[in-house]
Amino acid sequence: MNKLTYLCFLVLLIVPIKCEDGVFPKKFAIFEDIEEWEVEEDEGDEFDEMLEFPSWRSGHGRNKILVNVDAFGAVGDGVSDDTQAFVNAWKQACSSPTKSVFLVPEGRRYLVNATRFRGPCADKIVIQIEGTIVAPDEPKNWDPKNPRMWLDFYNINKAIFQGNGVIDGSGSKWWAESCKKNKSNPCKGAPTALTIDSSSAVRVKGLTIQNSQQMNFVISRSDSVRVTGVKVSSPEDSPNTDGIHITGSTNVVLQNCKIGTGDDCISIVNASSRIKMKNIYCGPGHGISIGSLGKDNSTGIVEQVVLDNAFIRGTTNGLRIKTWQGGSGYVRSIRYQDVRMDNVSNPIIIDQFYCDSPTTCQNQTSAVEISQVMYRNITGTSKTQKAMKFACSDTVPCTHIVLNNINLQSMDGTVETYCNSAAGFGYGYVQPSAECLSSSDKDTSILQEKETDSSHQNSREHIIHTEL
Repeated sequence: MNKLTYLCFLVLLIVPIKCEDGVFPKKFAIFEDIEEWEVEEDEGDEFDEMLEFPSWRSGHGRNKILVNVDAFGAVGDGVSDDTQAFVNAWKQACSSPTKSVFLVPEGRRYLVNATRFRGPCADKIVIQIEGTIVAPDEPKNWDPKNPRMWLDFYNINKAIFQGNGVIDGSGSKWWAESCKKNKSNPCKGAPTALTIDSSSAVRVKGLTIQNSQQMNFVISRSDSVRVTGVKVSSPEDSPNTDGIHITGSTNVVLQNCKIGTGDDCISIVNASSRIKMKNIYCGPGHGISIGSLGKDNSTGIVEQVVLDNAFIRGTTNGLRIKTWQGGSGYVRSIRYQDVRMDNVSNPIIIDQFYCDSPTTCQNQTSAVEISQVMYRNITGTSKTQKAMKFACSDTVPCTHIVLNNINLQSMDGTVETYCNSAAGFGYGYVQPSAECLSSSDKDTSILQEKETDSSHQNSREHIIHTEL
């Protein structure tokens, strides 16, 4: 197949334009789905109101039962252990047959140990956080039965988390003991500050989550979760402190969130789909990431992800998809749109050779397949020469990469696009040029090689890297 024929073939498959009958080409029908996705404006609901009854006592109001942790013995001095008061207040609020409000009053600091707040609750519940909830700061005293969680909300339905309060993980000693800070220490997991697990129809509004021991906010095995106006903050050098981590979840919306951490601002991993993000500020951190996926020869699947309107500043990556060699599964139907970069080291990167390991990862032929990824209206400055990098597997190449209106510049010098085993197409203005996606001799034969030489070994050691 000569270059001109191959280019025409790509135009028919990849350029997301509709045919005369108004329908996308069948090969790219899934792009039609994400073209129609919009993040609806947050119009509120029946629970969205600031509480008008006194914050210092329990009572009734507006057909809701107020359950104040202070009424159950919480001291709120940041020193006394208020865990049992929180547990007892939760039991009453969750079991109430009337809509209840679990209240953490303003102006106080509540020291709470690792706790699982279990549902299901008898009726809809509001978790109103106005004060500060703080974690014990000494790792050696942490509950060994709960090594990976701090505040965990499990199996709740139709719940609202809201308020101007703070969830503070007191993570500094945990970070100092991390193997990434101290190479002589073993690598081990640490608690997540806030977890929503196995839940549905949950809203989180306005909270600040900061200084987590490890990940700040995890949405796990849940459906229909909306996060609005949340701020996540951890120091730039704090290890593994992902801002918002989505795993095994569907129909998740993140909107108007400001995130700065020592790891990914947002990370989306296996068994997650229909994820919408809009008006996201990211920095510092490692960018907005899908993955990592496929570690230890596992299967990873992520699809139908949309990012619409983001500002990414001073991060080590911008829009990143990262997978380990040896994995299986796929990442597909992804759209990044209207994203501004400022001094980002790797603005656009797909990395099928991800290796966050103290030892060199071995070459393997299997990989998580990456296809149908659209980048539209991506502008700004790159801190490195390679503003766009598509480092894909020889045996499972990246396909159907779409670039539209890309303008990435360097603060000093020129920028370029790097491709390995990546096929796609750019239209409109594309800077730096991405001709390597479709026009080089090597790339025109990618699909043929995949079909005719499934035993081909990946031996390019220079594109094996550690975490970026």
